[in-house]
Amino acid sequence: MERGGLLLYILLVLSTFFSYIFLNKNKIKPRKRAKLPPGSMGWPYIGETLQLYSQDPNIFFTTKQQRYGEIFKSHILGCPCVMLASPEAARFVLVTHAHLFKPTYPKSKEQIIGPSALFFHEGDYHTKIRKLVQGSLSLEVLRNLVPDIETIAISALESWAGGHIINTFHEMKEFSFDVGILAIFGHLDTYYKEALKKNYCMVDKGYNSFPNTIPGTLYNKAVLARKRLSQLVSEIICDRREKRLDKKDLLGCLMQYKDEKGQILTDNQIADNIIGVLFAAQDTTASALTWILKFLHDNSKLLEAVKAEQKVIYESNEDGSKSLTWSQTRSMILTHRAILESLRMSSIISFTFREAVADVEYKGYLIPKGWKVMPLFRNIHHNAEFFSDPDKFDPLRFEVAPKPNTFMPFGNGVHACPGNELAKLEMLILIHHLVTNFRWEVVGSQNGIQYSPFPVPQNGLPARFWNQTVSNQRQQECA
Repeated sequence: MERGGLLLYILLVLSTFFSYIFLNKNKIKPRKRAKLPPGSMGWPYIGETLQLYSQDPNIFFTTKQQRYGEIFKSHILGCPCVMLASPEAARFVLVTHAHLFKPTYPKSKEQIIGPSALFFHEGDYHTKIRKLVQGSLSLEVLRNLVPDIETIAISALESWAGGHIINTFHEMKEFSFDVGILAIFGHLDTYYKEALKKNYCMVDKGYNSFPNTIPGTLYNKAVLARKRLSQLVSEIICDRREKRLDKKDLLGCLMQYKDEKGQILTDNQIADNIIGVLFAAQDTTASALTWILKFLHDNSKLLEAVKAEQKVIYESNEDGSKSLTWSQTRSMILTHRAILESLRMSSIISFTFREAVADVEYKGYLIPKGWKVMPLFRNIHHNAEFFSDPDKFDPLRFEVAPKPNTFMPFGNGVHACPGNELAKLEMLILIHHLVTNFRWEVVGSQNGIQYSPFPVPQNGLPARFWNQTVSNQRQQECA
């Protein structure tokens, strides 16, 4: 190599070397990875599951929040979790960044309900099915259901009357099941209604049992009953097709669905979604109704005020000889506020499960991919910052709308309950007839809470019911 060329080569090497040193010296250091939230992961394998289920879950979550703040970690049911107890965090997970958190349920639950059920999915399929469910439960549809729901409510109340002790929660489950059948199938043949109820009860009993498929176990019986439910739904579908029935109930909406490619839903997909909606509607509504009866029973002044509101409507209907109307249910202002306060106090859906589909950073904390995320609705509903004196039952607090994302009894975002208006409607109708035509008393001291899995008053709130009209007639006859 010539001398001039060698010198140029040396200069290039030195230039490259010093450039490398300079660039590395001034290279921006990578941002430090966010840290996990504070909290305890408990024992190896079992985490804090025993602590959660050996006490009131509300105490478990509240104690954690008091110690660690509004975002903390734990390990329950075999899963590492991040728990969130602020409105902003709940909105972050369920609304603004919902695409980063997918719904998650144990496989055993999917097997019982059906893998095609609405709440196991996201994306296009979820959007399409949700629109169908919302359409079948629109306000216009509910308007036409008022007389039928009223008939079911009156029949239920009359069956409880007579002074014998009933399990209020169990009876409310029967009532909400019948309303659910009405919304899904319309007027259904008695044979199918009874067969659906029998098998659904077996599914209900096994849903929260240990997923053991050994013959004779509750879970195994539930799986077999679930197969029979699918067969029953298929028979009902076949009957409608043969008779060319075109109904606007949920079953009709699902049967008539076609996507942009002309594809329809299979019978199994229809059955999964019907059973899913029925499951979602029954226990939660029954729990809410049971709590409302307890709160009204324990608050005599409120009960008298609700009675006065309902009496005006009752008298305008010629002492109940005319049916309730949709507009009348919209005018039950105090009763509606009492329902909202009952939903806040009981917080039947105490939390929901999501799973992070990627590493997510929130307020400087890391939520690792695959970890469960739990927005804690009850903690938010009982936060004195949003609801003054939160442990006091006070419907008047709903004279002013709650701050956004602080009141979520039906969830929030794209996975919020699409049947919330139906649930409130059946509550209003039942309460109307309860307070105008019946009286009741709770048996014993029922201040405890049990979980099945939703919170209900201890022992399902044992109570006695009497028909006031019949009692008054007997008193007049004796006089």
